[in-house]
Amino acid sequence: MRIVLASSSPRRRELLDRLGVTFRTASPDIDESTRAGEGPVAYVRRLAAEKAHAVAAEPDELVIAADTTVDVDDQILAKPNDEPDPPAAAAAMLRHLSGRTHTTHTGVAVRLGDRTEVEVVTTEVTFVPLADADIEWYVGTGEPLDKAGAYALQGTGGVFVERVNGSVSNVVGLPLHAVVTMAARLGTRLLG
Repeated sequence: MRIVLASSSPRRRELLDRLGVTFRTASPDIDESTRAGEGPVAYVRRLAAEKAHAVAAEPDELVIAADTTVDVDDQILAKPNDEPDPPAAAAAMLRHLSGRTHTTHTGVAVRLGDRTEVEVVTTEVTFVPLADADIEWYVGTGEPLDKAGAYALQGTGGVFVERVNGSVSNVVGLPLHAVVTMAARLGTRLLG
């Protein structure tokens, strides 16, 4: 089975590598702006589907696409790099997450030919309370600037995570259990 990962994310590549499958990557070119009245779940579902259809693939190639966002009180926390002042945006996001539980939603789309499966996987993440010095230190590492919600669970930002309720690979950006299940529904076995 030939596989296309519709993503330029190194984290998604690393996660898909864990399955031991061979794949190529293609970067989808879509507008990732939110639409009026669009909540976080609808947003990632739409973007995942659009990404899956935005890359060229042969009819026998399995296309895997995803989009992840952090949600606090139904508010989307995007990547700080998308803001005019990324370090200030990252610090504000981290203050907002401090001592709270938030949700991470990943929309996943798996396409084979003209058939597409789309799901949203949600994981709850609880942060420890953060001191201003902790936030300043972490923003200074540069790690949070290109991450949804301004932290990387798999990186240094994991030090702020007290508890995860749900899929860890979802928080990183690609819920592997969903990808495997959705591919199976399209008649493709990814394991073994």
